[in-house]
Amino acid sequence: MNASISLLVAAAVVLPAVVGAASVLMLRHRLDASRLVSLGACLALVGIAAALVVHASGGTTESYALGNWRAPFGIVLVLDRLSAMMLLLTAGLATVVMTYAVATGMDRKGWHFHPLFQFQLLGLNGAFLTGDLFNLFVFFEVLLIASYGLLLHGQGPMRLKAGVQYVVINLVGSTLFLIGVGLLYGVTGTLNMADLAVKVAAAPAGDQGLIAASALILTVVFALKAAVVPLHFWLPGAYSAATGAVAALFAIMTKVGAYAIIRTSTLIFGEDAGAAAFVAGPWLLPAAIATTFIGFIGLFAARGLREMAAWSVIGSMGMLLSAISVFRVEAMGPALYYVLHSTLAGAALFLVADLIGKRRGEHGDALTLGPRFRQSGLLSGLFFLTAIGVVGLPPLSGFIGKLLILDGVRETPAAAWIWGTILITTLIGVLAFARAGSLLFWKSAEVEGEIPTRALRGRVVGVAAAGGLLAALALLTVLAGPVTAYTAAAAEQLFEPRAYIEAVLGETSGGRR
Repeated sequence: MNASISLLVAAAVVLPAVVGAASVLMLRHRLDASRLVSLGACLALVGIAAALVVHASGGTTESYALGNWRAPFGIVLVLDRLSAMMLLLTAGLATVVMTYAVATGMDRKGWHFHPLFQFQLLGLNGAFLTGDLFNLFVFFEVLLIASYGLLLHGQGPMRLKAGVQYVVINLVGSTLFLIGVGLLYGVTGTLNMADLAVKVAAAPAGDQGLIAASALILTVVFALKAAVVPLHFWLPGAYSAATGAVAALFAIMTKVGAYAIIRTSTLIFGEDAGAAAFVAGPWLLPAAIATTFIGFIGLFAARGLREMAAWSVIGSMGMLLSAISVFRVEAMGPALYYVLHSTLAGAALFLVADLIGKRRGEHGDALTLGPRFRQSGLLSGLFFLTAIGVVGLPPLSGFIGKLLILDGVRETPAAAWIWGTILITTLIGVLAFARAGSLLFWKSAEVEGEIPTRALRGRVVGVAAAGGLLAALALLTVLAGPVTAYTAAAAEQLFEPRAYIEAVLGETSGGRR
């Protein structure tokens, strides 16, 4: 690997780890310094990720061996188009969320927000870059610990209750993860993903059953992280209880589960894996369709905007996994484009919900009638645009993403089911958001009086942060050509894993041909 690229790949993991540790040890009583360092680190990660995307766009898969221990014995970080794209998405979202948290003063409502935020980025970046299943487990645990601390930020009984449930469910997932990993290691003697791809493909018939079982167990774990029905019940309570900025960052958490499904299914359990080849597909597709319906129907059951945002995350995950579950390159490219859109749209809705809730006094973000409030005209416009983005209507990128998915799956046996699901749930989403907007803005305009103006920190910057995410959705629309070309190339790279295997193990690895 090029020395400068090696440094950038390592920096994507090392930088948030160092900044997080420094914030705890040296800056815990210096909020202004912590803010400056955290924002600087987020901006630096944007620059690092952008450089890695430019490099990865050439199609080269790069492997960086930590401590110069060669795979499969050492820990490796692997850069390809997909991992680079996820790094840039994470860094961009983190920068916007950090700006919002600092501007609104949300970061001062509890202890250690900035270290926890950086450790969260460490877990995310590590999960997207690691080339080893056990280290994927380790980074999942880093995510769990940091996200639990962030979920409790600001305290309160609702957050404590949601946090306990969140931890218990994820500990169950961690246990299953270890069982699945243990089965694979017992059969193959390795946990390096490139080495697993080679050994699973060459496994004797007697081991195929255990390998398929481990593939299904790991898919269950990743589906839990992605909040797939029936493993979704933890998400609405946890995300709606979190502060607005934390919930916006959590919009990318479910995508870690989707990423893990994509990576393991195309690399380890792909077409050469015998009985384990795409073994999760027949189970994943109906679960994805059910997730889409339940997520969008849940919009009607939501009692507040934050709950609506949480249910929309579930619905969008179902739609994403519907495209992923057919495991075809024609559908994977659109799915990757939709990853970008759905993450930014979900985060934008959480920030808009927080902005509205802070201005409605005792009404908060509840879907009830109330008097007019400060900046109601501006926020009604933001809500309208965000709803368009979440539902997937033109002119924002959700419409393009859905059209691409519809086109990508049209020649698959499940095309009618996926088409019907997307079209029906889009209508459901339109009706749900129209109902919410009518209550909050149109009918509330007829209520006498006005909620008293109170001092709010970061009124301009907070609105600008939410607007920045909407601008990113518009940019995805304007740049749909080059972005979809990149995601299509990333999909092709996923379904041709030989370059990944050779980058990690070397050209004499005996990788797939």
